[in-house]
Amino acid sequence: GNLHELETRLIDGRIQRAYKNQWPSVRVFWLWASDLYADRTYLVFENQRYTYKEAFARSLKTAAIFGELYSVEKGDRVGICSRNYPEYLIAFWACHLIGAVPVLTNAWLPSDPLVHCLTNTQCKLIMLDSERADILEPVIVKMTADAGATGVVVLESHEGKGRWNGMQPWETVFNNYKGDPQKVFNHDPKLLPEDNALIMFTSGTTGMPKGVLSTQRQFLTNTLNTLIARARAVLRRGENIPELSLTDPQPGLLVSVPFFHVTMSTTFGGGKVALIRKWNPKEAARIIREENLTTAGGVPSMSSDLIESELAGYPLDGLSFGGAPTADILTTRARAAFPNVILSQGYGLTETNSIATSMGNSYPLCIPAGDDYNTRPSSCGLPSPVNDILIVKDGKAVPRGELGEIWIRGPNIMKGYWRDPAATDKVVTKDGWLMSGDIGLQDEEGMCHYTAVLLISSQILTLYSAASKVKDIIIRGGENIDSTTVENALFTEGVLEVAAVPVPDERLGELVAAVVSVKPEYRERVTEATLIALARTRLANFAVPIMIIFAELPHNPSGKILKKDLRGLVQREWEKRGCRPAAKL
Repeated sequence: GNLHELETRLIDGRIQRAYKNQWPSVRVFWLWASDLYADRTYLVFENQRYTYKEAFARSLKTAAIFGELYSVEKGDRVGICSRNYPEYLIAFWACHLIGAVPVLTNAWLPSDPLVHCLTNTQCKLIMLDSERADILEPVIVKMTADAGATGVVVLESHEGKGRWNGMQPWETVFNNYKGDPQKVFNHDPKLLPEDNALIMFTSGTTGMPKGVLSTQRQFLTNTLNTLIARARAVLRRGENIPELSLTDPQPGLLVSVPFFHVTMSTTFGGGKVALIRKWNPKEAARIIREENLTTAGGVPSMSSDLIESELAGYPLDGLSFGGAPTADILTTRARAAFPNVILSQGYGLTETNSIATSMGNSYPLCIPAGDDYNTRPSSCGLPSPVNDILIVKDGKAVPRGELGEIWIRGPNIMKGYWRDPAATDKVVTKDGWLMSGDIGLQDEEGMCHYTAVLLISSQILTLYSAASKVKDIIIRGGENIDSTTVENALFTEGVLEVAAVPVPDERLGELVAAVVSVKPEYRERVTEATLIALARTRLANFAVPIMIIFAELPHNPSGKILKKDLRGLVQREWEKRGCRPAAKL
C-alpha cells in the first residue's frame, strides 16, 4: 500500500493515527535502502567514497564488533560524539542492525555536559573523535566506570595524537577483527515499533541537556512526515505522486550540521551525503560543484556565507536555514543568489522527531511550494496527517486566528526524557499533547503561522520557520514585544546577527535592548543611531530598542544564540550609561 496510508491504533495507551505501511524498525529501513540503492554513491569525505552497498558491509562488520568485542545487545546504548565522519553514520546503522540505541551527542558541548550525556544514558560503548578524546582523557576512567561502558574507541584517531589513556583507535579495532559479520543475521533482535530507537538531546540553553528518547515508530514517522509537503503540492496540481526513481539524477547534499539532522530523509531518497571537515565557505563551494550537490546550508550564518561566496548563481535546489533565527532579508538574498532555490516552511522540535507541520517541497523530491508559499510566506503549513495541533492560552484552546502556545500530538512525539519522568510530565499531558513552549496561531484554513525561527533539530534541509519561545517575549509596561520582530527590524546590509534582550526597569518592568554583530567593513556605517532610526520605521514606538550594543554573539553547540549570556552584558552597559536610553521614546 501507499506509504502514507493511515490507520488508527492503540499506541502507548492512546488511540492515535499512524502510517499503516511504515517500516517496523530502523533496522528494516536500512536493509531496504541499502539494497535498493546498492550501487549509488552514499558517503563522500575527502578521499573516502562508499556506495550504499559498501556502507552496509561496513555497518554489518561494525555491528559484529559491537556485539562480540563490547557485548552490546538489544536495548544497550552506544554513545557517538564526533565530527561528521563516515564512520559516525556507519556506527549509527550498525547499532540498529543489532537493536542497540544510538545516543547522538553534540560534539561541541563542553566537557561537563558531554560527560553528563554519556553517563546519564549509561552507554555500553562510547565512540569519540580525536578532539573529544583530548577533552575527555583526564576524566575517561571515571566516566567509563560511571557509564558502565565496556570500551571507548576513537574515530579517525590518526588526526590526533593517536593514543589516549583508556581508549582504543577504532581503525585498529576494525581492521584487526577477523570474525564473520554475517553472524549478525543469526541473532534477529525482533524489534517492534514501540521498542527504543534513539536518544538525542535538547539544546541545553538552560541547565544540562535532557535526553530525548524515541521509539522506532516515533523516529521513523518523521521520514514520512517530511514527504507530506511534496505529496500535497503534487495532488493539488492534479498530478500523481511520483515514485522513487533509480534513473533520475541522484540528489546530493553537503552536510555541515550534525548527522542526525539529515540521515533519514537523505537515505530514503538514495541521496549522496558529502561531508566537510569544518566549515569553510570556499571549501564548501568546491565540494558542492565537484560532487554536483543539490542542497546545502546549515545555520543561517553558513547559508549567508554561501550566498556571498563564489557559488552564487549555481543551480542549487535547496538551501537550509535551521538552528537559529533567520532574518527575512536572508531569504531575499537567497533567491537572488540561487534563482533555482526552492523555499518551503516547516516546524518541529527534538521532542517531535523533527517536523510536525510543513508546506512546500520535500527533499529529496523537490516540488515547488506554489500558491501556498507565495500567498502565505509566514506560514509553516498544515499539520501532517498524523499530527494534531492545538493552540492554547491560559489552559484553554483558543479560536482560529488567536495566538497561544502550540500543543502537538501524534505518533512522532517522544517517548519521554531519559530517566526523567518529572520533566516529561511537565511538557507532555496525560492524553499525549506536547506543550512546545512556542507561540503561534492557526488561520481559518488550518495553516500554522509563527513569528520566528526556532528549529531544534530536523532531518530535512529546507527553509524552516517556527515559533517564538513563550519566554522570549519582552514585556514593557504591559505591552508584549516579540523579540524576533525586533531582531528582524534591525537587519540591514552589513548586519550579521541580532539578539533582542530585555533590560530591567523599575517603572515599566522591562525595556528593549539589542546586541548586534556587524561585518568589519560596515562598522563605520552601521551605528547605534542608524539602527535605531531604522527600527523607528519598522516598529511600534514601544518596541524600538533603547540601546544597541555591538559585540560578537555567543552560541550554543547547535548554533542558537545564548541570550542568557547577553543579559549581564546588556545590564552592565545600561548601568554604565546611567540608565539613559539612546532612543528617546
